[in-house]
Amino acid sequence: MKYFIFFLMATLLSASEVQVTAEKFMANEAKGISTFIGKVHVIKQGDDLKADEVVITFDKNKKPILYTATGHASVKMTIKNKKYFASGDILIYDPNLMRYTIKKNAFLQELNTDKKVYGNEIRVDQVMGKYEVDGKKNEPVKFIFKVEDKKK
Repeated sequence: MKYFIFFLMATLLSASEVQVTAEKFMANEAKGISTFIGKVHVIKQGDDLKADEVVITFDKNKKPILYTATGHASVKMTIKNKKYFASGDILIYDPNLMRYTIKKNAFLQELNTDKKVYGNEIRVDQVMGKYEVDGKKNEPVKFIFKVEDKKK
């Protein structure tokens, strides 16, 4: 029998709410780690993260300091008022810096313009409104965008 766990927590400094749903939940208070497994869905500060597993690391004040998502990891996020979708094998989020790191099969798409970028690793800084993409040793970064032809 699958268990459905609904877990609400509030971050202390930003006073924002984080909502996590999953099929299974485990906590290790000594290490400050909470693990969510199975159809994990995290909603926080306007971002919508999904994965097979999410590990949340907390500081001594029980404030989330790192989210690590694996297995079909994806997120819908906002960068400077623009909507984006990102996915990869590993997705790491640092809430203090508001930075995502997407690793292995990394993909980022600006939803309004349909700009797409692919690489081995993508780093997204939501505060600065920028992202950086690294390719693999033998595979370059790929960037796809649409250009409208001017009619004469």
